[in-house]
Amino acid sequence: MTADEFREAGDAIRRAMNGVIDGKPDAVDIALTVLLAEGHLLIEDVPGVGKTVLARALARCVDGRVSRIQFTPDLLPADITGVSVYRQQTGTFEFTPGPVFAHIVIGDEINRASPKTQSALLECMEEGQVTVDGRTHELAKPFLVVATQNPIEMEGTYALPEAQRDRFMARISIGYPAVDDEQRMLRDRERVSPLDELRPVVDIAGLTRMIATVREVYVSPAVERYAVLIAQATRDDTALRLGASPRSTLQLVRAARARAALDGRDFVVPDDIDALATTVLSHRVILVPRAQHPDGRPVGHVDEVIDRIVASTPVPVPTATD
Repeated sequence: MTADEFREAGDAIRRAMNGVIDGKPDAVDIALTVLLAEGHLLIEDVPGVGKTVLARALARCVDGRVSRIQFTPDLLPADITGVSVYRQQTGTFEFTPGPVFAHIVIGDEINRASPKTQSALLECMEEGQVTVDGRTHELAKPFLVVATQNPIEMEGTYALPEAQRDRFMARISIGYPAVDDEQRMLRDRERVSPLDELRPVVDIAGLTRMIATVREVYVSPAVERYAVLIAQATRDDTALRLGASPRSTLQLVRAARARAALDGRDFVVPDDIDALATTVLSHRVILVPRAQHPDGRPVGHVDEVIDRIVASTPVPVPTATD
């Protein structure tokens, strides 16, 4: 796909989603970036701010198979992956695919299910396959999980384990809308929801071409090392008990490729890494109890640590060989 074709398709998806999600262009951009970078997206926020609407808007922009799973405490792993059913007529077991067999899977309120059920997505998200009764079944390609969750302090929620969070390329929060945006939402949605009028912008073949274009975006050795140094710094920082994994470094660079392509470039610059580092890394690290910055100030949120690490990591200087 040419740069102009890619940018035109990307802008069309942006316009469609921004028509549904009022005043949240940054959240839309991250969701589109994750889709094109072949990652998975975690949307965390309080109820009623549009988490599921954002997930559904992204899914409706793609003309592919879409499924939705409402996570509840009684949900079982087989309800997600599928189950082998005995057919009396043939005397054999036949595999019945679960809702995870789709191009885009919306997992609504994922942290309301038990850890056992949450873990059913681990193999799906990392390896693109499902193993049931000793048999492996390939999932559709491309494959994207968009999961929503409420803050863990809310009643009836189970915190996602570290291994599960590490499968998500990015975590975002929607946040409350501005006054003008909320007023416009009241006016525009009094009779009809913009989501009902949203039509697919790109088909699976077109999305596959866009993803292939992202894979070809060039990342210089200097920018690669810059990403690695940021991840390494999270492992050495005294405010963090758990640093970013090597998987997170890989996904940070993948996301940077998608951001560069959406900006019309065929190469990644350090600004791409800077813009995505907090979104990609913050949900993968864990603060120590009563964490403090090097100057003694208490850490209010894990994002502060990632922002400080990014700001203190030397930016690579381009050379003639880069």
